Amino acid sequence: MESLNPYTGRVERRFRPFGQAKVEQIVTQAHRAFGEWRTTTFAHRARLMHRAAELLRERQEELAHLMAVEMGKPVTDGRAEAVKCALCCDYYAEHAEQFLADEEIKTEAQRSFIAYEPIGIVLAIMPWNFPFWQVVRFAAPALMAGNVGLLKHASNVPQCALALEKIFHDAGFPPATFRTLLVGSEVVEQLIEDDRVRAVTLTGSEPAGAAVAAAAGRQIKKTVLELGGSDAFIVLADADLELAAKTAAQARMINAGQSCIAAKRFIVEKPVVKEFISKMKTHLLAFRPGDPLDAATQYGPLARADLADELTQQVEDSVKQGAKVELYGGQSKSGTALFRPMILSHVRPGQRAYSEEFFGPVAIILEAKDADDAIRLANDSRFGLGGSVWTRDAARGQELARRVEAGAVFVNSMVKSSPEMPFGGVKKSGYGRELSHLGIREFVNQKSIWVAKNEETHAKKVE
Repeated sequence: MESLNPYTGRVERRFRPFGQAKVEQIVTQAHRAFGEWRTTTFAHRARLMHRAAELLRERQEELAHLMAVEMGKPVTDGRAEAVKCALCCDYYAEHAEQFLADEEIKTEAQRSFIAYEPIGIVLAIMPWNFPFWQVVRFAAPALMAGNVGLLKHASNVPQCALALEKIFHDAGFPPATFRTLLVGSEVVEQLIEDDRVRAVTLTGSEPAGAAVAAAAGRQIKKTVLELGGSDAFIVLADADLELAAKTAAQARMINAGQSCIAAKRFIVEKPVVKEFISKMKTHLLAFRPGDPLDAATQYGPLARADLADELTQQVEDSVKQGAKVELYGGQSKSGTALFRPMILSHVRPGQRAYSEEFFGPVAIILEAKDADDAIRLANDSRFGLGGSVWTRDAARGQELARRVEAGAVFVNSMVKSSPEMPFGGVKKSGYGRELSHLGIREFVNQKSIWVAKNEETHAKKVE
């Protein structure tokens, strides 16, 4: 298991994957720890979670360095990711007790209510693109709910995985309540089949999600899946084009374009499409590539050279199928990880650019006849994670947002995730929700409790 720097091509560290005996030991310890952890108070858990937030802030430089050398994220973005993780920890430390408080239900009973109780070990299968944020948004609510977590992280970010485990341990969480498993994907099904593992959450590709869902389904276990996205960025003719184009470039370049919620399909009304492309091109060209460890770098390489090769093939195939290159970029040569931003126009059904997710800095332009056509194009996708609508008419923007088939739609703003709002998708982008009060309730037993009235109890005795 290697930690390979995508900018230099050097192997930073190598790790020996855990053997079966060690995995069994960790699962056993986690299961045992759950029995005690579930009985702790919210106040106790919150103290530890606030401490984890403090450590994330204190170690942001170290964490940013790890992200830079393991998957190419610029250190400035890495610091921001660490701080965002801290915000999430604080959020659940402050709100978990309220979110999981008994919910009174009015019935004919003396008292009836819903109790929210932890279920046990939650297995998290996480990706490399946001190696801390993706994990924390599962771990913070799971631990605050009284569950315990096992992390199977992407194999190219082992140092990030171990650093996050250390943060929770240094914060005072019992070690067995959060453990990193340095294992390959071949161990996942075995873990899912273990009766002590009660639920699975995955952020990753559509094929990975399908495989995990199938394995969990056979074991009748709850899953939450956050999969791919090909977010629609709808620009109406009355939009503030300068703001829309500038934000479009930023939205496409999130994490060098390697984000499920990065805007990918730019659906623009015909009267303004040429001007929009011109403005977006200017903003994309202004982004500075370079060494992720350099604070001046605005985007680094893709996480692996093979990912850049794959993206190049998608672009080349799309051009052969009729797409037009409006901004030339891409790889300088095959086998390199740096991929400069590109713009493709004349994108139509039958092209790879029309139907596939492009996980890198390639902007796909789709021309719409009018607003209704823009919605049609936005929804003509198997994905449904996020989207945005750009118009000077906010009321119209809200009405159109309701028609976009996605888990989140932003009006005149870039799509983003935050602890306060639920996050997840529809269609092939997955199901279930992370974050907000909905996220913490995904992996709890929503138990109905009914207390009979005295006269009802007496009647039963007489019978």
